[in-house]
Amino acid sequence: MKKLIAHEDLYDLSSYDYNLPPENIAQSPANPRDSSKLLVWKVKSDEVFTDKKFRDITEFFRPGDLLILNDTRVIPARLKGIRQSGGSCEIFLLRNLTPDFLIWEALVKPARKIHTGSIINVNDKNLRILDEGSEGIRTVKFELSSREEFMNFLDEAGKVPLPPYIHNDNDMREAYQTVFARNDGSVAAPTASLHFTPELLAEMKSMGVKIAYVTLHVGLGTFRPVKTQDIRQHEIHTEHCELSEDTARLIRECKAEGGRVIASGTTAARTLESFNNEWGIKDTGLFIYPGYKFRVVDALITNFHLPESSLIMLVASFASNLAGAWGHEEKILSRLLEIYETCAKNNWRFFSFGDAMFLE
Repeated sequence: MKKLIAHEDLYDLSSYDYNLPPENIAQSPANPRDSSKLLVWKVKSDEVFTDKKFRDITEFFRPGDLLILNDTRVIPARLKGIRQSGGSCEIFLLRNLTPDFLIWEALVKPARKIHTGSIINVNDKNLRILDEGSEGIRTVKFELSSREEFMNFLDEAGKVPLPPYIHNDNDMREAYQTVFARNDGSVAAPTASLHFTPELLAEMKSMGVKIAYVTLHVGLGTFRPVKTQDIRQHEIHTEHCELSEDTARLIRECKAEGGRVIASGTTAARTLESFNNEWGIKDTGLFIYPGYKFRVVDALITNFHLPESSLIMLVASFASNLAGAWGHEEKILSRLLEIYETCAKNNWRFFSFGDAMFLE
């Protein structure tokens, strides 16, 4: 049944809830990657296409379009350690703080037993707690000599931190990585781009679509749940992002020539909007929800996101920007949730390894 949302409820967290049977949560990626289902929503005319595979997305691209991909690489960021007392603990690396990769912001458990000055042994290597923040956040320093040594240590000792709704014990190091990942630093994949294959990207280039890259290292900000009933009070933890001078130039050229800037995923979209046609390196805490006016992104590839998440709020906001005259934000959100629930009833696959949506 269509969920009707009143304007005064647009910023109420419960307005972003929908019914999803657990069996719709994908536990493994499609094989091949581009064989997942694709829903295309032409928002302005409210046309919805549900008979496509992801590889068919080329039908909806045009020569002169610019596809923006997030080239971050997921690191094996979950570590098991031993405290000085002999008790076990977990260190979940969230955000690199130094060029040598030796100091990190991390989430530790049990936080009540891990304080400033504590030393933790992981795989015969030590790390020290430099500082402590709220909600289990700690600043940790690894007693290693270089970034190369750290990455070798991480490959041996760490595990890829799959989302908690994936109950799959298989080795997911390659499956939970885009085919173009190259910049180490994420604790979660930019999942909308997991659908791409080298062949599909080559096909896009051959038809006149340009491809450029940004980097956003996915951290706590992207996946921590929204807990405030009024979503406007939610604060996203900052995440490191980079946009090169070359990518900024391609964006300006695309716009000037009448092409579309198409973001693959919410992380690419947040990076583009954070820089707003500029270039550089920064930490972004941009939280996009209905009422936000997009300045760079013209079309969006995304997956089906968790209820009440900041990601579904971004998608609702983007759809509202595309809608034109046919509805206000609350009407667009109602329509988005209707599409979600229809897909759930028809056995579409949701979340990180799930099916995809293209909004234009």
